[in-house]
Amino acid sequence: MKNQEIKIMSHLVAGYPSLAESEKIALAMAEAGVSYIEIQIPFSDPVADGPTIAAANRHALDRGTSVSDCFELMARLKERMSIPLLFMSYYNILFRHGVDAFCARAAAAGCWGLIVPDIPYDEEPGNGYLAACAKWGLNPILVISPITPPDRLRAIGEMAKGFVYCVSGFGITGQERNVSDETRDYLASARQHISQPLALGFGISSRDQIAAAAELADIVVIGSKIINLYNQGSESEGLKNIIDFLHIS
Repeated sequence: MKNQEIKIMSHLVAGYPSLAESEKIALAMAEAGVSYIEIQIPFSDPVADGPTIAAANRHALDRGTSVSDCFELMARLKERMSIPLLFMSYYNILFRHGVDAFCARAAAAGCWGLIVPDIPYDEEPGNGYLAACAKWGLNPILVISPITPPDRLRAIGEMAKGFVYCVSGFGITGQERNVSDETRDYLASARQHISQPLALGFGISSRDQIAAAAELADIVVIGSKIINLYNQGSESEGLKNIIDFLHIS
């Protein structure tokens, strides 16, 4: 990015439209200068995701993309870039894989942090997630919303590492939203209780929204927009669309 004050975390679904293309998309993001890349492990019931990312999940699963494929993808990317790489997933995948085993493999692949929006943090130490992240040197990126109460914000601020993911409104990813006064108040409240950097996502899909979000948050998350840009034209055109959009001036 030309303006280094705007930190962007971009999102891709591993295996969409193929593992080879996922790798090219990630490299295009890195070329554009993003600060973080979030790699989603495809899941059959991505409850926090809108239709664009849900369709990409189904496509990746239909092509046979496995959790092991995702670890291998991250390891290949880590060899070619120095920016932090994160896995986004759902708790069912970690539970079935084994939380400690999943975290060990993620760390071995070069993972910097995990985003698991449906993880039951309040069940620690029962689920062992935070302990496993600490054991394997991973940053657990916790998620808050506009209705997260102050006592919960304080608890999340104590548990989170790396940064905290702030949902920009109610609903699912991919729904376009403006940065409203309510969002400003919400982030201001979060900062009263959380010392980690704040990442703002869900529905950010234009340059104006990115600029407005960057005035409030430390990191701006771009998700569904990446897939939509890639889907416009041929493979080479899609990659160019991504690079052009993420080069924020």
